[in-house]
Amino acid sequence: MSNYNNKSDHLFLLIQTLSKSEKRNFRIYTNRIKRNKYAKFIKLFEIMSKMSFYNEQKILKNTPIRKEQLSNIKAHLYKQILTSLKKLQHFVENHDIQIREYLDFSKILYNKGLYIQSLKLLGKAKIIARCYESNTILLELVEFEKMIESQHITRSLYSRSVELSSESKELIERIQCNNALSNLSLELYGLYLKVGYVRNEKDKIFIETYFRTNLPKFDIDKLSFYEKLSLYQAQVWYHYIRQDFVMCYRSSSKWIELFQNYTKAKNVAPVSYLKGYHYLLDTLFYLNHYSKFIHVFKQFEQEVQNGKILINDNTKILIFMYTYTNRINKHYMEGSFSEGVKKVIPPLFMEFNKIFNRLDSHYIMILYYKIACLYFGSGDNENTIRYLSKIMENKKKNLRQDLQCFARLLHLIACYESGLDENMDQKIQSTYKFFIQMDDWYIVQKKIIHFFKNLGNIYPHQIKNQFEKLRDQLVKYNDHPYEKRTFLYLDIISWLNSKIENKSVELIIKEKFLKNNFK
Repeated sequence: MSNYNNKSDHLFLLIQTLSKSEKRNFRIYTNRIKRNKYAKFIKLFEIMSKMSFYNEQKILKNTPIRKEQLSNIKAHLYKQILTSLKKLQHFVENHDIQIREYLDFSKILYNKGLYIQSLKLLGKAKIIARCYESNTILLELVEFEKMIESQHITRSLYSRSVELSSESKELIERIQCNNALSNLSLELYGLYLKVGYVRNEKDKIFIETYFRTNLPKFDIDKLSFYEKLSLYQAQVWYHYIRQDFVMCYRSSSKWIELFQNYTKAKNVAPVSYLKGYHYLLDTLFYLNHYSKFIHVFKQFEQEVQNGKILINDNTKILIFMYTYTNRINKHYMEGSFSEGVKKVIPPLFMEFNKIFNRLDSHYIMILYYKIACLYFGSGDNENTIRYLSKIMENKKKNLRQDLQCFARLLHLIACYESGLDENMDQKIQSTYKFFIQMDDWYIVQKKIIHFFKNLGNIYPHQIKNQFEKLRDQLVKYNDHPYEKRTFLYLDIISWLNSKIENKSVELIIKEKFLKNNFK
């Protein structure tokens, strides 16, 4: 598996992301100047291209670069690679680059005193910007056009100044509205990353007040594509945090519908489109709506395969994450954990090892938890413990505190199941302390920890009764507005039923699935 230390060198990571054609383009770009052929930054590029991990000693040994030069040469190489990639982008359709190029040319013409020609190029740039609703850059174009009109005599009509002033005001209002919505969405996402779902009435009141006071006034019929997108994103996160998955489903459906009504946006904002699919599938999973989940997941996979979504390094990572987490979710819903281990885990890790260095800690944590749960359902407690330990070793305590808490709870259960209970008291105490530290100490967690604490005092013939007692206590909280969140992370009821009925967790969930879907 890739080493975390590889993440520390930005140049190495950038070179790792380059395709064969991009490397070839870089060599052509740098060799256009003959003296570059033997330049030290070229030597550095060639040796780093062949590395499987960053090794400074190897670089210094095999290149004419001295240690004190390395930092500057790396910075120069980094800039040259980005410049070659930028030039390569001109050969593919990229509206942002086209607009910027027109604006740059327009400024060159303006500085030459060729005002009419400058305005013509600005006009072309504005057409593209309006087409793609790039309002921020459109405002920059309008402001430059206003400056030309206000300072120089052109052939434009006098009324043009009034039109430009009106256009500028409208754009500022649109940008302000979109900023308010996108800021709200981003801040809600940040709250979720920190603590997860609402834990109590205090959390609920805070999130509802926050949403209500920060949501700008709007007329849905007058909102642009990006304004609607920011609105639906904010709504999804708001309902998601509140565990209102029915409303979350409605908002994420509108999110996907927006892209389907504005098809060119799939290539303009592919990351947002993929995220919309992710939240739609996630809510269907939590609602346990299997047939709809399968339908939407097939639709997602077909769109990826048919090339309807722009594929680049960004979208490849998201497609990997959303494909494999939902394949695992499918096996959760069916209770086919052993099949999932065989079919999903091997190809998952083949892909995972290729992109590990570009995955952020949040994605890695989610993936490890999903994998651990899949192993737990299949009865493989050793691998369950292995992947949960990776989460527990994470030092970023402010990242997904909820997931870190419930990883420890499942770890406790897996240790008990595997017979690794010689230090059980210590493990129970450690889990208890972590819940307290993370301010996540509620009724369901208390009852589970209390259950484990007392297990050592129970005679073997009484254990089944204790499992039944705990199950009956926990079932009452299945629909509790806050306590039910534990069951989103961990199907503790199915585990308890497996102990009571002397069946595997896999069989218990499979029987429940067949009963609910094939009556």
